Amino acid sequence: MRGNRSHVHEHGSITVSHYSFFSGQPKWFQLKNTSKLWFLRNVPAVAIPPIESAFQKWASVSSFSFSRGRRYFDLIIGFQWRDHGDGYPFDGPHGVLAHAFPPTDGRLHLDGDELWSIGAVPDAIDLESVALHEIGHLLGLDHSDNQESIMYPSISSGVVKNNLNDDDIKGIRALYN
Repeated sequence: MRGNRSHVHEHGSITVSHYSFFSGQPKWFQLKNTSKLWFLRNVPAVAIPPIESAFQKWASVSSFSFSRGRRYFDLIIGFQWRDHGDGYPFDGPHGVLAHAFPPTDGRLHLDGDELWSIGAVPDAIDLESVALHEIGHLLGLDHSDNQESIMYPSISSGVVKNNLNDDDIKGIRALYN
């Protein structure tokens, strides 16, 4: 997810689906609806509740459930800095905010150089909003060109966008129907 708005699409009153999937439509196995989360030690305790809230929002509109794993886990969440070994280095503040890999990789990385916030704070990025977007990628959704969708590829600092919209819900349901 990028940290600055790039473009806006206007569609009037026509309802159009703008969600998309990754090539090949990778998804988690249908029988694996309960996923275990593992937070790396570099995730501050204050960051865990907004990230867990983002997971619960996806669970509320899908067949998934999420809980913390103690020994076994499917999804790994952590902060990373610059080149962190996955082939997608971060670029420092005000660029790429985070990235997540499509199923069944399970990694969600947040850029440790960003100024993160919980809620709307000028010049800071709302953690739950970005987590909600990246979890969509973990589940198999790619970007949407609907600027109201959580899967829209950018967000501005000081903005809270922490609800799923119709496009997001239709996308996840279409992928796992």
